[in-house]
Amino acid sequence: MTISAVASSISPGSAPPASSSIRRPSLTVHQGGDEIRLNLMRGFSLVCGNRPVTIPLSAQRVLAFVALRERPTLRPHIAAMLWLDATETRAMANLRSALWRLRRPGSAVVEARGDYLGLARNVTVDVRDLAARSRRVLGVADELRSGGLDEIVLAGELLPDWYDDWVMIERERLRQLRLHALERACIALTDLGQYWRAIEAGQAAIAEEPLHESSHKALIRAHLSEGNRAEALHQFDAYVKLMRDELQLGPSSEIASLVVGLRP
Repeated sequence: MTISAVASSISPGSAPPASSSIRRPSLTVHQGGDEIRLNLMRGFSLVCGNRPVTIPLSAQRVLAFVALRERPTLRPHIAAMLWLDATETRAMANLRSALWRLRRPGSAVVEARGDYLGLARNVTVDVRDLAARSRRVLGVADELRSGGLDEIVLAGELLPDWYDDWVMIERERLRQLRLHALERACIALTDLGQYWRAIEAGQAAIAEEPLHESSHKALIRAHLSEGNRAEALHQFDAYVKLMRDELQLGPSSEIASLVVGLRP
């Protein structure tokens, strides 16, 4: 079924309201419509069914902000966060304009619940899926057997070309969650004897944060458990060089102890 929105006081094709005294449009998605997929990792994309949907940048920012919140958010807070330099009146007008653009067929993805805005119920978001899967990896080792690790390894970065403060905060939060999930996966998969998967997870963790010592330790242990002493030494040497070049520090005794006796 085609996705549509219901505007209670504005006819299609008219301009967005200029005064807050006019009733706000109700941005709803009819149940039973096509599944909508919002992707924020590696960049913004919106897909309805199998059809990409293009929306203006102002509407993208509103949609991304709403999607990164776990519960509906007050309109004035959204407006204030997205238009920091504007007056309250101007920010609210900008928000109404962006919401109007989100009412286009195929992109009505926000629900108005009184003074709150939330994501429509038939919209799935890659960030939410990634966070949920990462938490399961951290809490339950059996999650590693389900094949969902690939999504964490290949996830990339949240909205890499966006530099708003609220994006950078969410980006760092998600980065830390993903990093710890990858480390946990590396350790758990090493214990399970699935060394190639453990090494892949460890390498992804290091790519996410090259100076994270615990990630290097997990990867060195995976190489040693597989019997690859040369790879373990290579990883240790790479870490030592990185620490020296970036921080003028030597390796800790804990990570150095992993390779004691491996050299002639």
